[in-house]
Amino acid sequence: MLPANPAERRAVLAQLFRFILTGGFVTLLGVGVYAIVALGLRWHPQAGNLLAYLVAMGTGYFLHSKWSFKGHGSRTQTTGIKFITVSLISLALNSFWVWLLTEPLGLNPEWPILPMIFVTPAVTFLLNRQWVFR
Repeated sequence: MLPANPAERRAVLAQLFRFILTGGFVTLLGVGVYAIVALGLRWHPQAGNLLAYLVAMGTGYFLHSKWSFKGHGSRTQTTGIKFITVSLISLALNSFWVWLLTEPLGLNPEWPILPMIFVTPAVTFLLNRQWVFR
């Protein structure tokens, strides 16, 4: 995954570091919205997931395009469409975690937070770096 060229390797590691900071903030923001809606207000967990997605998508696009992947690739008319596609994939992944853990497995709505924090961001980093902000 890391390029052999030291300069390119540093650039990837810098992007990864910025993505971790920004993505961590966006993920925690989304998890916070999910927790308020699903756990605090006791609405359906998928409603919390959808609201979390909307907040995280808007915040994430701005922060990732301006900071996480600054200087990497070009921004074209399709960048926004690609970002929305990746964010819809993240919504689908998080919806899957909510469904799997709360419906068939019957676990409390807190459990989907774990893959929301650890699995979905890894997938979105790879997709954003390799496809959206190339």
